[in-house]
Amino acid sequence: MDIPLEKKRFDKKKLSIAVGIVLLISLITFVVISTGGSSKLNVDKERISVNEIKEGIFQENIPVTGNVMPITTIYLDALEGGRVDEIFVEDGAIMKQGEPILRLSNTDLELSLINQETAVYNLLTQMQISQNAARQNTINKLNRMTDVENALIEADRLYMLNKKLYDEKAIGRHEFQESKNNYNYQKQRLQLAQQILEEDSISVKQEANQVQSSFVRTQGALKLMRKKVEDLVVKAPVDGQLTSLDAEIGQSKNKGERLGQLDVLSGFKVRADINEHYISRIYAGQRGTFSFNGKEYKLIIKKVYTQVTGGVFQVDMLFEEKVEGIRRGQSLQIRLALSEEKQAILVPKGGFFQQTGGNWIFKLNEEGTIAYKVDIRLGTKNIEYYEVLEGLEPGDKVVTSSYDTYGDKQELVLK
Repeated sequence: MDIPLEKKRFDKKKLSIAVGIVLLISLITFVVISTGGSSKLNVDKERISVNEIKEGIFQENIPVTGNVMPITTIYLDALEGGRVDEIFVEDGAIMKQGEPILRLSNTDLELSLINQETAVYNLLTQMQISQNAARQNTINKLNRMTDVENALIEADRLYMLNKKLYDEKAIGRHEFQESKNNYNYQKQRLQLAQQILEEDSISVKQEANQVQSSFVRTQGALKLMRKKVEDLVVKAPVDGQLTSLDAEIGQSKNKGERLGQLDVLSGFKVRADINEHYISRIYAGQRGTFSFNGKEYKLIIKKVYTQVTGGVFQVDMLFEEKVEGIRRGQSLQIRLALSEEKQAILVPKGGFFQQTGGNWIFKLNEEGTIAYKVDIRLGTKNIEYYEVLEGLEPGDKVVTSSYDTYGDKQELVLK
């Protein structure tokens, strides 16, 4: 007799299929959660910065640091080399124009001055001797000229008398011819004496001019030599404050060596360092602003130094108005304008830019409970704002703080 066997409800095959279905559902659920559910991140409102997009006046500017300097600095160099014999003032002294600062000694220069003075005195003596000789020579020629003139007068008188007597047959032809010849001779002597006197006068003048020119040159050389000796005493060229004095008693200074500088205190300027990235956009006449003692002041670029050192170049800026209380050496934080003012949509600067590069931002919904990614396009910037070109409108609220911990989240749930 056959015994009926009880049929099992689950065999191994069905059990394996069931387990596979469960695992498949679990995998799908995990994928859905990981791709969709984890794209959100809960964020504490107190730990983020939320700003409202506004429309207003925008001007592109950059921050630069400037140092207050005297408006003019005059460098004091040794015009002549020498040994420091005496220092009259201390570093930092307020000087008046012409006041002595220090004195150098240079025996070679002083000896050259003595020799030059001797040469001038010798030349002056020679000039006087030459002038006296020329004057005496002229006097002698004038005396001879007088004798010739007198001889001519006498020859003329005798000739005219003999001519009358000869016409009256009172004297012979020989005597008359003799007086005539003597007359002609004396006349030629007078012409020759006059010519000699004229040439002598020209020669005397030329010689006098040459001697005078030589004397003037020698005097000029003496004056220059005296000036060189005077330059051994270094004096303040203008009113100002003596700074960076580098000299000690007994120290030797070469010609052209820097001794110090004199700062003119009639005003100040600001020398600022600017990143070389902006060198093509900086020019004389651009303006900047800075705050000092609770008030805003304006500066204008006067000079641009195009030489780049260490990635920066420098500009000199002048104050457009007097700033009370400003002092040499002070550091100023300046906002330097790179464009004119215009109307623009503005987003405040913040840490978000480091992660997004200005390509997107988290924008809040109307309730302010969720922030979601939106694509944006930014333009130029200044110290406070970026210019918004696309993607945001005035009144929108955005998260501007850093996105370092957000990863690739698409939404922020604000709590």
